Amino acid sequence: MAALSLALLAAGCSPTEPERMGQPTPGGIGLQPAASPLKVEAHHFHDWILLPLIVGISVFVLGLLIWIAIRYNKKANPVPAKWSHNTLIEIIWTVVPVLILVFISLFSFRLLFNYHDMPTPDLTVKATGNQWNWAYEYPDQGIAEYTSNMLPEDEARAQNVPYRLAADQPIVVPVGKTVRVLVTAADVIHAFALPAFGLKTDAVPGRVNETWFRADRTGVFYGQCSELCGVDHAFMPIEIRVVTQAEFEAWVVSKGGSMTPKTPEQVPGGSSAQAVAGTTGAPTVAQGAVAAPVSVPSVNPAAPAAATPAPAAAPAAPAAAQ
Repeated sequence: MAALSLALLAAGCSPTEPERMGQPTPGGIGLQPAASPLKVEAHHFHDWILLPLIVGISVFVLGLLIWIAIRYNKKANPVPAKWSHNTLIEIIWTVVPVLILVFISLFSFRLLFNYHDMPTPDLTVKATGNQWNWAYEYPDQGIAEYTSNMLPEDEARAQNVPYRLAADQPIVVPVGKTVRVLVTAADVIHAFALPAFGLKTDAVPGRVNETWFRADRTGVFYGQCSELCGVDHAFMPIEIRVVTQAEFEAWVVSKGGSMTPKTPEQVPGGSSAQAVAGTTGAPTVAQGAVAAPVSVPSVNPAAPAAATPAPAAAPAAPAAAQ
C-alpha cells in the first residue's frame, strides 16, 4: 500500500481517500453495488427477472395455502371430497413451471455468454491461491510474482481500512481496461471472488481457470476466498485498486515493470501463456476457457528427419484409410 502511495505521488497524483466497495453496510439487504458492466447486467437480471418471479410465485403459493386452510378446514368442509387426481390441474402445474424456466433461460444464457465472451484483454493478471494468501503476477508488464496477505488489525485500524478485507499488496489495474485474470492454486482448491465485479472463479491446483472484468470507476474493491480451504480460510482477502492510467503506469514502474507495447503474438496470449506454463503443478487451460495462442519457434526441418526414421511409416495411413 505504501509503495502505491509513493507511486501516485511520483505521478503527480494526490492519494486522496478512494471509494471503497465490497464491505458490509449497516442495514444493507440487497446486492453489493455494481462496478463493472457484467455486474450491472447481473443486477438487471436479478432485479427485473428473478426477483419479480420469486416474489410472484411466493405470494401465489402463500395465498393458495391460506385460501385452502380457510375454505377446506374441518369446520367449513365437514365432508371432504374424495378424488384421486385432476388431469387439467396436473398438466397446468407441470407446463407452467417449464415455461417459467424457459423464460428465465432466455436471459440467463445471454448473461452467461457475456461472462465467457471476453474482449481482447488490455492487461493480464495471474492469481495463485495459497494457504492462506494470494500471489499475483503481471506477465505482460514483467512484474514478478508478489504475495498479498491480510493487513494486520493494528495497521488496518491505523489506515482506517476494513480489517479482514484489506490486503497489504493489492491488485492494481487501470480504470476502463479489460483485465483478464488467470486463476490457479498451489495447494488446495480456493476461489477468487469479488462481488463488485461479479467475479467468482475456482482456483484449482494443476489447472488454470479464466475470468475477466472491466472496472467502470476508480476506487478500492474488496473480495475474499469463497471456497473453504483450511483453518485460515477467512483470512484470505482480495483487494483490487482501480486507478487512472497514469497512476497505473507509475505503479508498474515502482514494481520494476515496464509499459512496453504488446506485440501481435502477445494478443491475447504471448507472455501470459508463459505465466500459465510456469504455474505450480503445470496446469492446463480449463475446459470452456479460451486458450491463448502461443508462438512456436521455427524448427530446422532436416533435424527431425535425421533423428527419426519414422517418416517411412507415414504413407501407410492413407493406404489404410482407402
